[in-house]
Amino acid sequence: MKKILNHLFENKTFSREEAQRILTSIAKGEFNTSQIAAFITAYGMRNITVEELQGFRDAMLDLCLKVDLSAFELVDLCGTGGDGKDTFNISTLASFVVAGAGHQVAKHGNYGVSSGCGSSNVMEYLGYTFTNDEDQLKRNLDEAGICFLHAPLFHPAMKTVAPIRKELGVKTFFNMLGPMVNPAEPKNQIVGVFSLELARLYAYLYQDTQKNYTIIHAVDGFDEVSLTCDFKTFSKKGEALHRISELGFEEISEKQIQGGDTIESSAAIFKNILNGEGTDAQTNVVLCNAALAIQTIKENSSFADCYYEAEESLLSKRALGSFRKLVE
Repeated sequence: MKKILNHLFENKTFSREEAQRILTSIAKGEFNTSQIAAFITAYGMRNITVEELQGFRDAMLDLCLKVDLSAFELVDLCGTGGDGKDTFNISTLASFVVAGAGHQVAKHGNYGVSSGCGSSNVMEYLGYTFTNDEDQLKRNLDEAGICFLHAPLFHPAMKTVAPIRKELGVKTFFNMLGPMVNPAEPKNQIVGVFSLELARLYAYLYQDTQKNYTIIHAVDGFDEVSLTCDFKTFSKKGEALHRISELGFEEISEKQIQGGDTIESSAAIFKNILNGEGTDAQTNVVLCNAALAIQTIKENSSFADCYYEAEESLLSKRALGSFRKLVE
């Protein structure tokens, strides 16, 4: 590790193969916690390259517990987190809206590291029992239209890293990797990222895959459509700037979509929105993100049509029904 750290401190980069080997060695416990913390911290002070991100992704996918859900036309809604905005669980709620609209969702999630309440925190609090049993996940998809893939159950090799990330409490390159290492490898994906630079890195990586994808970055830093500002997307069709006024919405304030101070209060917001009792701002943000996910699957549909489909799912309580079936 000394040689690796010196390499980083000299502002040198690693090849894809080198990055893959390093992360594999970390996962196998070949370095101590101080060395791993130093390695992670170094990447907080310099930009990651495409080759390094590819190598880290390759290592995570090689080491993960795979599940064969190829019989389903899957979509994942997953953000990198790390935007420091502390919103409520927008992508998780949007996932149930998409499932309620009749699409099959493989939601990849984890406990919050740089935020107070990640998707796994709220799902666990609301009574969901995590599983990596393939048959159970298939039943979830058949009955609820959605399965939840709690990252630690599928990436056991990351046990060495998890406590270090928690103690550091800041975003790391593992935030960048989260959406890319869904063990179900869904065909469709909507990914929110915390910086424009990372959005372009992701776009470069995803254009070499067979996925239908939409990468989102709000211009004021949110890793989702926040309606606090305009947002950029990257997809097979290229890069685009979307003005919220042209989508028919008024700009809202960051305060209107803040999460709760605790897991309990975050869960209360979650339930309110699913029950149709969220504020207009909360509901519109969830529906916009769900609409983009639906549009990712149905490439030739308009945003307006996809928004209407998402709205129907929420108002008819089909989204709530998907949630209840999954938890039960």
